[in-house]
Amino acid sequence: MQILDGKQLSKSIKEEIKVSVAKLKAEGKNIPHLAAILIGHNPASESYIRSKVRSCDYVGFESTLIRKDYSITEEELLEIVKELNENDDVDGFIVQLPLPKHIDEVKVTLAIDPIKDVDGFHPVNFGRMAQGLPCYLPATPYGIIQMLDRYNILTSGKHVVVVGRSNIVGTPVSILLSRKAKVGNATVTLTHSRTRDLTAELLRADIVIAAIGIPEFITGDQIKDGAVIIDVGINRVDDDTRKSGYRLVGDVEWDSVSPKASYITPVPGGVGPMTVTSLLMNTLKASANEVYG
Repeated sequence: MQILDGKQLSKSIKEEIKVSVAKLKAEGKNIPHLAAILIGHNPASESYIRSKVRSCDYVGFESTLIRKDYSITEEELLEIVKELNENDDVDGFIVQLPLPKHIDEVKVTLAIDPIKDVDGFHPVNFGRMAQGLPCYLPATPYGIIQMLDRYNILTSGKHVVVVGRSNIVGTPVSILLSRKAKVGNATVTLTHSRTRDLTAELLRADIVIAAIGIPEFITGDQIKDGAVIIDVGINRVDDDTRKSGYRLVGDVEWDSVSPKASYITPVPGGVGPMTVTSLLMNTLKASANEVYG
């Protein structure tokens, strides 16, 4: 069993980005600028945003964080999005989810200019991804693809089972792995809450991508020997032995699954760090007009 170390891989890619930014500075070219809008004080969102800001600083990006209280209206948020769309100094920006219930996430996503949609959530980028056209890939699926690529894990001809069909992870990664590409050409089964006999589907999988958001949902008796396990889940479970009162676990049960896996991502330290790094990669592309130039 080999650990797919997302933390270390993320560091390596950031070093590559840092070199690229240093070169841009030396040549007097545009320095990538990433902006983020954060509404309220969701602990998970706060942590994610801090990681993004630190990562921008490390690689040499310019970054802007726009903080607003939960009381912000939908109209006010849409006005901020409009201003960022029109700001030539900002190459890409994200609106950190989740948003307060009184704000329509779909309406906000649609308001973002696809050219600056470095989260890859806009339907234009999603559609271009599905057709194999240049686009900004959703950050977490992009991170998974990078991980499979850089660890030289063969996907062509393999049977991949994706557990979870969200528009953020499950559905886009299923599309990416089925495309004609170096990391692709797989036979993909997309499973979800209505799937009959999920265990039978999982036992056929050469690669499992767990993104259902349920702690330790997949167990060792559902995995065949030698399977590759990509665990996207980051779930808090109570743990009185920890100072924090909780610990983080994935969507697979580590103790029973890891002995059977050929490769597996840990939680934390697996897919999570790659998500932030993928956002940086998209922003670097945006600054160079690689996608829509």
